[in-house]
Amino acid sequence: MRIRFVHGFALLSTGLLAGAFGYGAANLVPTFNAVPLAMRLSFHAELMKMNGITMQAAMGASILSSLTLAVLTAGRTRLLAGAAGLLALASFLITRFGNVPINGRIKQWALTSAPADHAEILRRWELFNNMRTLTAFAAFVLLIALAVGRLRVAVRPVHDRADRS
Repeated sequence: MRIRFVHGFALLSTGLLAGAFGYGAANLVPTFNAVPLAMRLSFHAELMKMNGITMQAAMGASILSSLTLAVLTAGRTRLLAGAAGLLALASFLITRFGNVPINGRIKQWALTSAPADHAEILRRWELFNNMRTLTAFAAFVLLIALAVGRLRVAVRPVHDRADRS
């Protein structure tokens, strides 16, 4: 029962993380690129204030729950859960060392003005955003694979019993 709870929490937190990053990549970034630069910078700076706590919590919960699942299990489940935890950790590290420093610059630009090379810096932010989105999505897919694999195992005995009748 404890393993099922941890797996469920890992699925929930990692799904929320992948979904939030996916929404940002699919909707926010194209919107950032469609509006005037001053509007983008102001909105981006305000968004980062809100995202700071919620995204860190989602990343932390994803990492800890996936790694806890790896510790509580063995074999293929341990391997996939551990890989999911490491992918969630990669999302955190990409965010911390890629996006966050650029976010600090964006906050300054929103108050002053963007430098001449701002387009390249914003492209780099988008690259980091895509990388963390893909790692979060991959972590979620691994946890889904564990859930689907368990469903398949639970279904087999029912079919086997039906064949013996």
